[in-house]
Order: sequence, then C-alpha cells, then structure tokens
Amino acid sequence: MNLIIDAGNTFVKLAVFQGDEMVSKISCEIKDFEKKFNSILKSHKKINKSIISSVGFLNSKQFDLVKKALPTLILDSKTKLPFDNLYKTPKTLGVDRIALVCASVKEYPNNDVLIIDAGTCITYDFITQKNEYLGGAISPGIRLRYKTLNNLTANLPLLETEQPENIIGDSTNNAIHSGVVNGVLAEIDGVISQYKLKFPHLTIILTGGDANFLSKQLKSSIFANSNFLLLGLNYILQFNLNE
Repeated sequence: MNLIIDAGNTFVKLAVFQGDEMVSKISCEIKDFEKKFNSILKSHKKINKSIISSVGFLNSKQFDLVKKALPTLILDSKTKLPFDNLYKTPKTLGVDRIALVCASVKEYPNNDVLIIDAGTCITYDFITQKNEYLGGAISPGIRLRYKTLNNLTANLPLLETEQPENIIGDSTNNAIHSGVVNGVLAEIDGVISQYKLKFPHLTIILTGGDANFLSKQLKSSIFANSNFLLLGLNYILQFNLNE
C-alpha cells in the first residue's frame, strides 16, 4: 500500500492507495500533520512506501517523521517522470504541476490534455499526444482575488466566495462577486478556446479546491476530478519503483 502526502499552500492531504485505487483520504492543517500521519499508519498497517509532494510548509521534523517510518520518495525536479519535460526552467516547475501532468499521462495517454488546477492559484498545464509537456500558465485563484481586492484597496471588504446572481453588480458586494467569479469563468473559458484553436481534439481536466464550484458554470466540456493530483503522485511512486 502507498501513502501519498500532498502538502499544499493551505492544507496537507494524506491518501492511501492499494494499487491504483484510493482507499482512504484525509485533509488536515500543517499543525495536525504528525497526529494524522500516525493515525493513518495505525489504521492501514500494510502501508510500506510513501511519496511527499510539498509546495507548502512541511518542516524538516515532519519530513523526518515520514522518512523514518517508511521508504519515502521526495518529489522534486530530479525525480524520474513518465513524460518528456520540455519546460525551459524544469527546476522551477512546481511539484504539484508535475503530479497533475503525470496523472494525465496515466488516465489519458496519447491525448492532447489541458489540466486546469483551480486552487490558491489557477494553473494551466498542457501535454501533447506525443507525451511532451510544453508548459502552461499561472494566474490568481478565486480566494486570492477576493483577498487582493481587500488587501490592496482602502474600502473594499473581504467576502466569502459566492455565485453572483447577475453580471451587473447592484451593490459593492455584488460587484465584487461578479468581478471575481465571472472573471475567473471568462478566463478559463477563454484559455480553453485558445488551446482548442491549435488542438481541436483537446481533453480538459479540471481539478483543485474550486473545481466543483466552477465545473457546472463553464461553457466547455470538461472532466472534473478533485483527486487528480493524488492519482498523479501515486503513479509517480509506482513509476519510480518499476524503473
């Protein structure tokens, strides 16, 4: 059994895989990591290896906790990957983006695939049917846009994410909701349209914390999978074990 650890900007996700099947998943704050990690090991005694992907704030003590308990692969730019990485600065490519691309290789081989991860940031990653990763784009996510309006202006409030009722905001709050949410939707649909001009048989994956909120509102046909990154990390671990 594999233990998959994804340390993001906000939470840590821990998932247990039996082969290709995810049998358990929990999410916790960084401060609760040790407690949750030990709890999973007690609940799943057949776990015998792990992978860590960290774009967040796991400290050396937390890394050591995992490495002492299990043979552990730390995902970084030197890890062997099941695709040709044509990114010009591979050392700066986020491990979360690497994992998403690997998931697309596993789930949608020999396809032109655009993976959209709607989280703290919205990332776009493209891999061709020839298994060549070309790159993508990064923009602010929904919550980041709300927070930026509040932080960088004198009078705009910090609001919780809410679907606007109308494109025309008839109050400051409604104008913020319209600007943030409709802006994100227009951006994503616009990016997809540009890719489809070059790659008409494009497969589109939407994942991340805001995937469910956005999926039903987008004009384009997409596959929504909130566990796509975890699937990719499990595949990377299996791929390196078989090398």
